[in-house]
Amino acid sequence: MVQGRDYIGVGVGAVILNDKGEVLLLLRERAPEAGCWSIPGGKVELFETIEEAIKREVKEELGVDIDIIELLGVTDHIVETEEVHWVAPTFLANIVGGQVRNMEPKKHEEVKWFSVEALPENITITTQRGIEFLHIKNML
Repeated sequence: MVQGRDYIGVGVGAVILNDKGEVLLLLRERAPEAGCWSIPGGKVELFETIEEAIKREVKEELGVDIDIIELLGVTDHIVETEEVHWVAPTFLANIVGGQVRNMEPKKHEEVKWFSVEALPENITITTQRGIEFLHIKNML
């Protein structure tokens, strides 16, 4: 049984902004949504809280420690063409330690800061929703 395919998966994502108001995105090499820019995140492991999961995932992907500011919302990450379904809480977070680098080059082609007003067109569903959550909460 495969999480996200055979049954609904639970994932997490983090919108990380810098002091310029730019958002940190990773260019995905793997499905779902390969070739798209995404907020950092991943799946929640058994007996792990969603807060623990996002801190672990960001550390694994980017080599940095984060503080969670708040839960922004929950994304129904459904990609019917790829036959995947995830439910993903999305957090607003900031970096508190370490230096951003691509820790998983086989999963992510590139890591880059983008102005929220000039995001690439090829962004994931979770990234799009994360930015929408910021707008809804008047945080941008």
